[in-house]
Amino acid sequence: MALRRLLQSSTTSSYLSKICTFRMHGTKATASIVEEHVSEMLRSEREDEECADVDWDNLGFSLVPTDYMFATRSCREGNFEQGCLSRYGNMELNPAAGILNYGQGLIEGMKAYRREDGRVFMFRPELNAMRMKNGAERMCMHSPSVQHFMEGVKQTVLANRRWVPPPGKGSLYLRPLLFGSGASLGVSAASEYTFVVFGSPVQNYFKEGTAALNLYVEEVVPRAYLGGTGAVKAISNYGPVLDAMRRAKARGFSDVLYLDAETKKNIEEVSAANIFLVKGNTIVTPATNGTILRGITRESVIEIALDLGYEVEERVVPVAELKEAEEVFCTGTAAGIASVGSITFQNTRTEYKVGDGLVTQQLRSILVGIQTGSIQDTKNWVLEID
Repeated sequence: MALRRLLQSSTTSSYLSKICTFRMHGTKATASIVEEHVSEMLRSEREDEECADVDWDNLGFSLVPTDYMFATRSCREGNFEQGCLSRYGNMELNPAAGILNYGQGLIEGMKAYRREDGRVFMFRPELNAMRMKNGAERMCMHSPSVQHFMEGVKQTVLANRRWVPPPGKGSLYLRPLLFGSGASLGVSAASEYTFVVFGSPVQNYFKEGTAALNLYVEEVVPRAYLGGTGAVKAISNYGPVLDAMRRAKARGFSDVLYLDAETKKNIEEVSAANIFLVKGNTIVTPATNGTILRGITRESVIEIALDLGYEVEERVVPVAELKEAEEVFCTGTAAGIASVGSITFQNTRTEYKVGDGLVTQQLRSILVGIQTGSIQDTKNWVLEID
């Protein structure tokens, strides 16, 4: 009788909250029955879906709250619960949580794209899952399995399908987040971890839109140190560079390019993107040596470039080499492939080629084509979310 009353509730959100309650306090069988009903209800909603009320032509890269988020948590043994959807909103957290006291947190970034036929796809999401697992090892954290990660992302996309922008208007940016939610007073790893996935429709990451970026080389503040966490997407990597970003943007620059901490003679990364230099038929990018994040867009661009016959060098790149480049571009999930128009180092500005017919544009066209379906995916990089 109680189950029947539940299934006759009026809102999807009430179902979702009750599923979480059943999972935590009820039987698996009951939770499964309710989930089947909710899944059918969500499928029905998707058949009649309309796009969310968003000005798609003026999307930037700021938070636009969607309908639902996914969450699950681990126990002391490290196993994660199945997890469930709930309405997007605030979360309760113990003041002694590991994330608040000792910075145990990881983030990922990924995008869902809508094609002309209405189907929704994601780009290489399994690599994000594996990268989070690697980061969790470095940060002494429990981590969801690749399958569990993928399921959480898939549920979040499907529940927020109406927030995936129309073709050519942007994408639904997904933010998987793993953090220590268990309480700990002394310096130690948390006993419990929470995995959350939420989303927001976005378009261009940089305020310049598709215009070329102007970067500033930061000589004092490094982004990462050897032996640190620069090679993983730790939350703690980003706070320390905010001041350098603020100072650069106050002077009219788009973002900051950081040097290695040891010698301060070699370029490493932009604040949230990898960097590439083009010299003739050669494309050069700093090697991922423990201080540089192995970006998924970075790896994809390297593979595309090799397929096109370019020579790709992953190595130490002296800052002086910036003067030798013909083109420069940045890569990242949020940034995509962004052309760089100039880089300023020690008050000297070096300008680069930008526009159509260049290597940067060639690589961008192929990558975006694969992501959005206008170019055949021969590498099995895209995954339909249905």
